[in-house]
Amino acid sequence: MSNADIKANRPLSPHLQIYKPILTMVMSIVHRITGAALYFGTALVAWWLIAAASGPTYFDFVSEIYGSFIGRLVLFAFTWALVHHMLGGLRHLAWDMGYGFDRQAREWMAKANLAGSIALTILLWIIGYAVR
Repeated sequence: MSNADIKANRPLSPHLQIYKPILTMVMSIVHRITGAALYFGTALVAWWLIAAASGPTYFDFVSEIYGSFIGRLVLFAFTWALVHHMLGGLRHLAWDMGYGFDRQAREWMAKANLAGSIALTILLWIIGYAVR
């Protein structure tokens, strides 16, 4: 048997094109994406802190960028990513403790993660504007 025959007969490893996307799978992928996005958001927080330490002129410049429509949209997305990743982490903690493995619990937790992250993000922004 030649090397080409061996490669042709090897089974394919499972990947996203084989699996049918289900909610828990999508939430796992989004959890990873939000985790990566938090690195970018942390850089934004660091930039804001550096601007605050640099003086009022530079702080006003950064605040103007963050206060623009695009800036607020990015900050809103960062807030959602933070809340979504936190709730996903709590879901994984429950799994690590041995809870929530049956199908109904997995689906409920995935839906609660999505709905909770949206609701908490909106609530945080409402509170933020009310306090402001």
